[in-house]
Amino acid sequence: MQNLLILGAGQYGMVAKEIAESMRKYDHIDFLDDNNPIAVGKLGDFENLSNVYDSAVVAIGNSDFRLKLIEELRNTGYTIPCLIHERAYVSPSARVGIGSFIEPMAVVHTEVVIETGCIISAGVIINHNSTIHKGCHINCGCVVKARAEIDEKTRTGYNEICDTKVKHEIRVAV
Repeated sequence: MQNLLILGAGQYGMVAKEIAESMRKYDHIDFLDDNNPIAVGKLGDFENLSNVYDSAVVAIGNSDFRLKLIEELRNTGYTIPCLIHERAYVSPSARVGIGSFIEPMAVVHTEVVIETGCIISAGVIINHNSTIHKGCHINCGCVVKARAEIDEKTRTGYNEICDTKVKHEIRVAV
């Protein structure tokens, strides 16, 4: 068993915690957050906690900040897992990058590549041979067509059909 530190105790943090609990892999799961009293410290405290927590993930909506913190955690020596809910389907041939979350009822099909720090929300279907580049958030109910390529840091709306070379304006959500 391991101890998991989640950076961000807001809405994404609560989702990350529930996914991690469903995995039954962690003895302790705690948060760092600058503004939430349930946190065991501030975001910047992760460097001082690497002797207590061996794994850490970033549950922050802003993709630039999320990717920056993932890199800092990595450089500090943390293991950065991908969190996959027990009720998601991920094909054995799919590759899911570090720091990515796969929420319940998502389907990640054959030969899909999900890069670092992506959030794949509930009910998403990513069809075969698609690539989701780093820092994306594919929102609830989206369908990513076969062989689609989603540009890095894309944040979709709900229930979108995503085709090849999808580009979206980055909407900041913290």
